[in-house]
Formats: sequence, structure tokens, C-alpha cells
Amino acid sequence: MKLHSVEIRRTALSLLRGGARNSDVSRQLGVPVGTVSYWKHMDRAKRGECPGTHDPACPRCDGRALDEQAYSYLLGLYLGDGHISHYSGHRVPNLMITCDDRWPGLMECAEQAVRRTFPQNQVCRVRKIGCHNIKVYSKHLECLFPQHGPGKKHERRIVLENWQQEIVDTHPWAFVRGLIHSDGCRVTNWTVRNGKRYEYPRYFFTNKSDDIRRLCTDTLTALGVEWTVLARGSDPLNVSIARKDSVALMDAHIGPKY
Repeated sequence: MKLHSVEIRRTALSLLRGGARNSDVSRQLGVPVGTVSYWKHMDRAKRGECPGTHDPACPRCDGRALDEQAYSYLLGLYLGDGHISHYSGHRVPNLMITCDDRWPGLMECAEQAVRRTFPQNQVCRVRKIGCHNIKVYSKHLECLFPQHGPGKKHERRIVLENWQQEIVDTHPWAFVRGLIHSDGCRVTNWTVRNGKRYEYPRYFFTNKSDDIRRLCTDTLTALGVEWTVLARGSDPLNVSIARKDSVALMDAHIGPKY
């Protein structure tokens, strides 16, 4: 095992405390990322900042103010590409939103939504193959995401609580944006008429859960967006938005991923 000098460790901790990411510190100093992570963990433990040593107030339990617009967007992301995990060895659960590396702008939006929803908690990005997980630890995750449960989302009932529905009704575009950013896309279709090629944009939202698709379509209807359902085989998994006026509405509030 290679031993690193005290000076290198001090430099690493200085960079980490300044907000640098583990992977960036690892590359800059030539230290394995696992070692950097260990140094960071031990440093935070000494300062009482490890996950679970202190959990900030909860909007549901303690009445802390909640950034409802950020939460509405994050709820859409969670229903698509998010999950709550209880890893052995950790005293508190963590929320992870998986973001494809092809969409750095989306990743930044997701991280900002997590930070605004959990302003007093540590938020980090964990690198995976082709993606990053936006991660936050909190004892109150299930207070804010009561849809969490055993098994896959499409295998259990997904229903918003009254307080969640009120937030979605107040910030519907943020919710739809989160759904599209997680399990949706904007594409350009084409067809040939009278020998000429015509292109037109459309939006798709694809999810195996009937309940989550219904949350999407109910919100779209409330916003005046016309939609149809396209089957994948015998399963109606795709919500399609293709009418010109509705696509224009989506473009004004959602737009393509970036």
C-alpha cells in the first residue's frame, strides 16, 4: 500500500473543504479516489459532519420552509429516475437521481433542485459508467417521498398525497419538466407527403407505471396540452405530444434536454 505524505493529505483536505470533487482531487494529486473519499470521510467525522450525525429540520415533521417549485421538479425526477436506498453501514437512507452524462445541463438542474429542496444537507455527485448519481442523505426522505416502498415503482401503487398534489397544482410545469427530464424526450419525426419530406417535433414520456403515466397526463390536461397514448407492442407505455400548439407550449416551458 502506497503511503502519502502529510502535505498531500492536507492539500487534498483543503481542496475538498473548498468544494472540489473527490475525482478532481484524485486526478490533480495522483491519489486513488478511494483514498480521497476516506480522507474526506474521516475529516467530516472529526468535524461532526458525517451523514446521520445531525439531520436538519424537515418540512413535514418540523415545519421548515420548502422550496415548492424545486420540490415539484425533483418529484418528477424521482418518479422517473430516482430511488431511495438503505445501505447497510449507513444510519440514514439516501436519495439518488441518476442523470445521463449526455445531458450535463439536466444534471446541473437536478443537483440544484436537490440542493434547494435540502438546503442544509450535503449533496454530491457519484460517478458511474455513462452517468452520475446526484445523492443526498437524510432521515426524512420518506417524509418528502412517501411513494417509496419495496420493489419497482411500476409494481406498486403510486399516488400523490394531498399536500404533494397541491404543490404539483401550484407548480405543474416544474413537475412535467421533471418527468420529461427523467423518462421523456423531445424528438424530430418526419413523414413524406406528395414526394416531399416533412419534419415535425414531438414529445414523448415513457414509463411502465400506469399511475405515473396518469399523473403525467392529468397534469398535461390541466395545462391545456393535448396528448395521445402510443402502445409499445400491446403495452400503452408512451405518452405522445405532437399537435403543433401543444408542442409550442412544451417548448416554451420544457424544451429539449441539453
